[in-house]
Amino acid sequence: MKKILFAAAALLLLSAWLFADANPIRKAPELAFTIPGQGEKLLSQYRGKVVALEFILTTCPHCQAASRVMTQFQQEFGPRGLQCIDLAINALDEGRTPDQASQMAADFQRNFQVGFPVGYIARDPMMAFMGFSVLQRMVVPQMVLIDRNGNIHYQTPASDSEDWTKLMNESTIRQHIEELLAIPVSSTHHAAARKAS
Repeated sequence: MKKILFAAAALLLLSAWLFADANPIRKAPELAFTIPGQGEKLLSQYRGKVVALEFILTTCPHCQAASRVMTQFQQEFGPRGLQCIDLAINALDEGRTPDQASQMAADFQRNFQVGFPVGYIARDPMMAFMGFSVLQRMVVPQMVLIDRNGNIHYQTPASDSEDWTKLMNESTIRQHIEELLAIPVSSTHHAAARKAS
């Protein structure tokens, strides 16, 4: 009986370790980005909400399709605390000014009927936020799912892979959003929010 209990405990620990390794939860680093008409925003301003953050190229058909799916999720889960955000990482390319970058983000939002904020950010801060090497090749869109307390639970890998495809699957995103919406805001966050107001 002791051997069976020991084996079961060892299996449980191993599966917990494997799961944690596959999906390490970590505090989201601060991230500054610009939303046209709203100015600079900080990711920490969205604490208390589940954030689905997508890094996109405005010219990418996969990003356009993903934004349509995320618009549906924003409509469905927004009242429960979901906030989707798209950030274009190509808006500042080729020496574009912030005004041109804002126009590019606004055009993307209008042309593809995106029902949530679309902003922009330079590529290097995005790569640092994701933990990617600046020299690393990357596919888009890149997605990060953050709980109400500012912890990253899921993020896509840089390269096109089975893991990237699995996480970007519509039913998987839905499952993860529902899971994160069920996590309450920590009492530490409530205290900080009261202090700030």
